[in-house]
Amino acid sequence: MRVTVADCLELDAFREAEVVAGKLNLSNDVKSISVMDACDGRDLDLCDVEKTEILLTGFLGARDSVKEQCGLVRAVAARGCAALAVYHVGKVVKKLDDEVIETAEREMLPLILMPEGADYSTAITEVMDKVLYGDNFRNSLISNTVFHLLNFEKHSNFQSAVREAAINNDFQLIILSEDFNPILTVETRHKATISDAIKLGKERNVESSSKAYTMIDVNGVLTYWGPVSINNEKYYMFIVDNEDSYTAGEITKLAEIIELAMGMWKYTPERDAKAEFIKALIRGNKSLAYTLKDEAKISGDDILSVFFSKGIGSEVENHIFAEFEKEEDLNVMKITEGDETYGMILTFEDEKVNPALKNSCVQLFDKLKGNKKARIFHVTGLNGIEGAGDAYRLISESWSFVQSVFPYKRVFTKYELTLVSNCINIQIQGGFVKKNYMELLEPFKEAGENKGRQLLETLETFVLDAGMNSGKTAEFMGIHANTVQYRLKKINEMLGVEITGNRVIPGLTMALALKRLERVVS
Repeated sequence: MRVTVADCLELDAFREAEVVAGKLNLSNDVKSISVMDACDGRDLDLCDVEKTEILLTGFLGARDSVKEQCGLVRAVAARGCAALAVYHVGKVVKKLDDEVIETAEREMLPLILMPEGADYSTAITEVMDKVLYGDNFRNSLISNTVFHLLNFEKHSNFQSAVREAAINNDFQLIILSEDFNPILTVETRHKATISDAIKLGKERNVESSSKAYTMIDVNGVLTYWGPVSINNEKYYMFIVDNEDSYTAGEITKLAEIIELAMGMWKYTPERDAKAEFIKALIRGNKSLAYTLKDEAKISGDDILSVFFSKGIGSEVENHIFAEFEKEEDLNVMKITEGDETYGMILTFEDEKVNPALKNSCVQLFDKLKGNKKARIFHVTGLNGIEGAGDAYRLISESWSFVQSVFPYKRVFTKYELTLVSNCINIQIQGGFVKKNYMELLEPFKEAGENKGRQLLETLETFVLDAGMNSGKTAEFMGIHANTVQYRLKKINEMLGVEITGNRVIPGLTMALALKRLERVVS
């Protein structure tokens, strides 16, 4: 089968590439492809380049010389190469110089400017698939798969048909929901776990890939990922080549055939009940959560904690969760979108909840705060599905405000969340209750603007940030501990109370939190 430069430009590897010169010769034949990073035209003699060959280059050996780049273009054209594709423009060569483009145009050499982030290996794989196989893929995979997938007499559903196709052709198939929860698994080997594959899939950001496939090596097992539409809903499918027997092009064709077979079987994936259960609680739809609990295999008594996290990073989060599940024999169930994760921690069936397990949850959240941008909001210690729904409501109402009241914290418990939630309600309602709290801070106004502000800032830091520890207060404020002690003594005298007293601190804490909240919302 004859393959031309124009045919290659239709491949995914060249999807966003731009032909900047030599457009009249896009009919040049292509029979091979290789990488060329010579310093000058003489180096091409060592490369043994051929006619009908596409050369890929980043001009690494001539990055600082437009003259040498033009010389390479002339040398490539003189040897009758099919085209020259230039990579890494903006990183290696700051721009593709007009003189280089004009030289290629005079030599009638197709010059292809590759998009940012493009890689050599993808182009090499796709071009060689096109050259070697064209549209005639290996019968042992494609025809055999079609035979099993469309054997309506033998199989009663798509799941049964695709399982036999996978067994006979030595591949595996996993379909994931948009939240990366497995919906259908056809496993014929167990060299790597699905969770390991999902972790790497997220790291490679396959959800944003526009390619027909993305190849990911999972502990020596080759997996090919791509988006798939089922009943107009987005899913992800990855295929495992058990013995590295097939080309990327064959796997892509296999994926297309499997997707067509889904439509012919009218296959409808089982809904992701676990993700839907969490989403129902987040939305406050407790009745739907009760409906889904059996399908998701969740008992309200098993829920230890619910949480919302952001800014942690999927790799770190997945690693910490995996270690936690292994060490504590608990189950982390979550849905992730971008850098935000909603989830819950559950015991396994028939396991009694005890204080040690709750402490383990708290320790988990402390481990997640390693990144300075990380923020974790959790309610640990719940009363069934009702409690979980109320906890998510508490988190959703207060998480954005609690950070302003406690700016030095990264992990927020139900105690901080409840305090801020009450402050929000008081702030919204205003009136007599708010007035009572704010009047507790009136003496600071009477002390004079500068001195009053200084003492109030010290009290806020002491109570809200430092846990009533004068040493930490000094550290937060960048002042000497003796200065803090002096200011606290003045505050006691000004308010006429001992600020750390059991009957004083609750009202004072609420007043100070309201003061900080007022600065944010006013």
